[in-house]
Amino acid sequence: MNRTPIQDIEVNAVRIIGHIQGSARGPTLLFFGGIHGNEQSGVTALEHIFCELKEKPLPCNGSVYGIRGNLPALFQGKRFLEKDLNRLWTKSKIEKIRNKLDRYRSLEETELVILYDLISKILEKEQGPFYFIDLHTTSSKTLPFITINDALINRRFSKLFPVPIILGIEEYLDGPLLSFVNSKGYVSLGFESGQHTEETAIKNSIAFIWLTMAFSGFLNESKGLNFKKQYSQLQNSAEGNTSFYEIVYRHPIYDIGEFKMMEGFKSFDEVDEGTPLALENDKFLMTEKDTIIFMPLYQEQGEEGFFLIQKIPLLALALSAALRRIKFGSLLHILPGVSWANGEKDSLLVNTKIAQFFTKSFFHLLGYRKRVLDKTHFAMSNREHTAKNDMYRNTWWYRITTNKSIRG
Repeated sequence: MNRTPIQDIEVNAVRIIGHIQGSARGPTLLFFGGIHGNEQSGVTALEHIFCELKEKPLPCNGSVYGIRGNLPALFQGKRFLEKDLNRLWTKSKIEKIRNKLDRYRSLEETELVILYDLISKILEKEQGPFYFIDLHTTSSKTLPFITINDALINRRFSKLFPVPIILGIEEYLDGPLLSFVNSKGYVSLGFESGQHTEETAIKNSIAFIWLTMAFSGFLNESKGLNFKKQYSQLQNSAEGNTSFYEIVYRHPIYDIGEFKMMEGFKSFDEVDEGTPLALENDKFLMTEKDTIIFMPLYQEQGEEGFFLIQKIPLLALALSAALRRIKFGSLLHILPGVSWANGEKDSLLVNTKIAQFFTKSFFHLLGYRKRVLDKTHFAMSNREHTAKNDMYRNTWWYRITTNKSIRG
């Protein structure tokens, strides 16, 4: 197994935590840590694993990269310095930023250009299948969990891990790195390993990275990898929770000084109707019904005060997967008030005055996620249209999950 520099990719050595090229053809894995600079656990976990692989080489196929995200913010231990790097990855923002002169870019915009060019060069240099993993932590206590854009290839790969899976994040956040990657059709998972400063968050990230290497086929789990130990680490930390959830509400923050989360909440807490969640502008924010809280904010920087989620029934997941496999969503444009939004036919335009009987859940079932345009119209984009299913069709996890699993 050769361990060489990235060779044709000229980047600052600090950016690359490690790169390993296997002796045979296989997948290409890109792990990102520190996209938010106050979330060090992912970087520490990657440093640990590349050091261990250097000291105790394991047979591997393909290629793996460990990449630091927002270097200036990492050095200062802050989420970001000028702009949130994980809110800049939209097509329009990227184009605008890349067209700017260097001296007019913010620190995070410069980081985006560097990472964008690095990703592009890796995609050009390496062969698929590609796996993109973004490692994060949260300001509140939490079970470890996965966030995905709702494409079936993401569902199929993420359900291999013994942790909860959150769907629908792309409908509430504008410009995450993984939404950009997923729009290109690649498997992309966000992994939240725990609270920022907890040692368990590092251990969970280490376990998740090892398991990703095994599940993707980069490592042979039977040769030197203590697979059961890594699996148990996540299973125990997640308290056996492997449910799918969907985000149903995001509480935005416009002035961080006006918002304060009530103490003691952690992700996946079940909260009764009428419970005060936060104090905003001297008013309590109360729950309107029984719900589940997700990622409550207990740090200075952030654009979301909290999310609310709900568990997705297994039957709904199975029905969703079946309808997508027969491409039922391609017929939706014939419904009243629904039309194609563009010539590529990858998104729908919905007139809410006419199509008022079709709920978000109906569109979600078929893989469409909403983006509000104005008071009467919204666009629904579909990740299945761009998913590179053929790239993953011959992987073991794609084959065994296509028809057998009720989880989709």
